[in-house]
Amino acid sequence: MRPQARRALIAGSVGNFIEWYEFGAYGHMATVIAVNFFGGDGPAGGAEGLIRTYASFALAFFFRPVGAALFGRVGDRLGRRPALVLALALMTGATTLIGLLPTYATLGAAAPWLLTGVRVLQGLSAGGEFGGAVSLLTENAPPGRRGLYGAWQSCTVALGLLAGAGLAAVLATVLGPDALTAWGWRVPFLLAFPLGAVALWLRLTLEESPEFRRTAAAATSTAAATSTAPGPAADGVREELPRPLRAIALGIGRIMGWAAAGYTFLVVLPTYLQHTVGTTFQQALTATALANLGFAAAVLPAGALSDRVGRRPVMAAGAALVVLLAFPLLTLLRSTTAPTVAKAAALLLAGAAVGAMAGPGPAMLAEMFPSRVRCTGLGLSYALANAVFSGCAGLIVTELVERTGNTGIPAYYAAVTCAISGVALLAPGGEGAPARG
Repeated sequence: MRPQARRALIAGSVGNFIEWYEFGAYGHMATVIAVNFFGGDGPAGGAEGLIRTYASFALAFFFRPVGAALFGRVGDRLGRRPALVLALALMTGATTLIGLLPTYATLGAAAPWLLTGVRVLQGLSAGGEFGGAVSLLTENAPPGRRGLYGAWQSCTVALGLLAGAGLAAVLATVLGPDALTAWGWRVPFLLAFPLGAVALWLRLTLEESPEFRRTAAAATSTAAATSTAPGPAADGVREELPRPLRAIALGIGRIMGWAAAGYTFLVVLPTYLQHTVGTTFQQALTATALANLGFAAAVLPAGALSDRVGRRPVMAAGAALVVLLAFPLLTLLRSTTAPTVAKAAALLLAGAAVGAMAGPGPAMLAEMFPSRVRCTGLGLSYALANAVFSGCAGLIVTELVERTGNTGIPAYYAAVTCAISGVALLAPGGEGAPARG
């Protein structure tokens, strides 16, 4: 591995790890955050507070497309490195601030609004992270290894979620419920500061992507050569605009199952198990940790396999597996007589199915957009899909279960979105702009 490629792999992945560590910590601490910020301190209040917590969670996701557009523009015009440095600095500051916020008991009604405001800043930074990181990883990949390099972005999602879940489980075990609710929930967010400082140093010392340098040099030469011809250049930009827009729409369809099933199984599951099935906090986190282990174990092999057989066949197989597994998995988890080993195996398999979609996904999106709009295009595809199908997962599942009493809602949600993604993955088109190694 070339030194530049190795540094790009580390610098591109570490920021993504921090982002998903925080989102994992927030998701796994949702019941505690509901008590501290949204007044969820009883059976009815708990449900309402939890819904408000997930509403704040969802709102941050809807600012991701804004971040993808803003930071993507920086990444496509000024370079991948500046965009990634800015996104990481904002994410680190916002995450640390959550750990310092006063709660409802201290500040009253202003506390949830402050939390929501900080979540908005996190949404902006997270929206800019994906496009820049995936562009950096795939553009530095050796020939024939874009799938594997891009899969590291998804692998750090799993590692970050596992770190968030693991730390939450340790704190819950060591501190107990009273101390966890009083102050222990702050620890995961405050730890983001030293982690972010290290990641920021890595990115500040990183060289720019070689493909971006080539594209920027070519654009400068073209601009100089056509500076005396005012009309055609602008017309050409307008003529090319529909193609990236179609690619964004297709990209959203292809990854919506990954977004929905990933958050259902990897983030929302612990709260669902506690609130609906009645498991303990530790049992719910253990279940989620198993799903994340299956996800992490499958991501890199799936990315490497996609370098040999193609991105879409591997992703379509993962989507089909989720459709087949969703209902049996939920039935098994709700069963009081099913063996623990069977439940563990099912959770590992469910996580692996999501990993089969997530491994090739970043490289697939990168190959759908030319270098000059890659950060923006793939960032918007990912951010829009996650805003609708990930950010709303907890809100949709919790609200529908409360209103209908149907505890199978998570299975319907994951299966339907993956079925739609399977159709989009089988549809032709969207390729033809591969990132160079």
